[in-house]
Amino acid sequence: MEIAGKVGIVTGAGGGIGAALAHRLVAGGARVVVADIDADTAAKVAGELGANAVAVGGDVADERVIAELIATAERAFGPVDLYFANAGIGGGPGLESTEAQWAAALEVNVLAHVRAARLLVPGWVERGGGYFVSTASAAGLLTQIGSAPYSVTKHAAVGFAEWLSVTYGDQGVRVSCLCPMGVDTRLLSGDLIPDAPEAAALAIKAVTTAGAVLSTEEVAETVVEAMAAEHFLILPHQEVLQMYRNKGSDYDRWISGMRRFQAMLRG
Repeated sequence: MEIAGKVGIVTGAGGGIGAALAHRLVAGGARVVVADIDADTAAKVAGELGANAVAVGGDVADERVIAELIATAERAFGPVDLYFANAGIGGGPGLESTEAQWAAALEVNVLAHVRAARLLVPGWVERGGGYFVSTASAAGLLTQIGSAPYSVTKHAAVGFAEWLSVTYGDQGVRVSCLCPMGVDTRLLSGDLIPDAPEAAALAIKAVTTAGAVLSTEEVAETVVEAMAAEHFLILPHQEVLQMYRNKGSDYDRWISGMRRFQAMLRG
């Protein structure tokens, strides 16, 4: 998949990985709809990108908003070729997470992906092509110490991306799943678990201790390279692959190791 000449939608693009993806796509010759729940930040990013970008504010877990994104892209640039389901939230800490925190994490981190695919994939199958990129997390392959909703919903995001690729991959629909560890975004500065500072500190320490913290630009470049090769799993931190292999080869040993890691983080 080459991005030049393509029309894309990037959610959560008012900052972080989403903004970096929008910039990289336009630099590569694509035209994009910059979507974010914060309309002002979306407009700012789109303004930086000029005529090849438009902004839409709204909750991208809402199917009506997703439909608006698609309609806006079609009016401004043409049919959507690329969809980056990038918006994400942390949720709550552990068993004390509220029903509302669980529901919000499921809506944004999983069901937003399902609803976008529901609207786009039938048309892609009819046209013979399209690309869906799901931003999950290394937490979706491993786990997230400190946050149950984040860990569980990111696992679900990986599972949905897998299902989508298996089910529609032979009908022209390409799927990639982005699973980074530490990236220099607001999630890593306290927004992962905003209402539970102790749990947030533990989660952030787990991420920053496990590997390097990458810039959003580095991650965006990795995504575009992986799309060119049509790789399913996008791992900006290559060590995640070995961690995942270790997990699969001896689950009990891996869980014991994660318990020791957690105890070390807690001091």
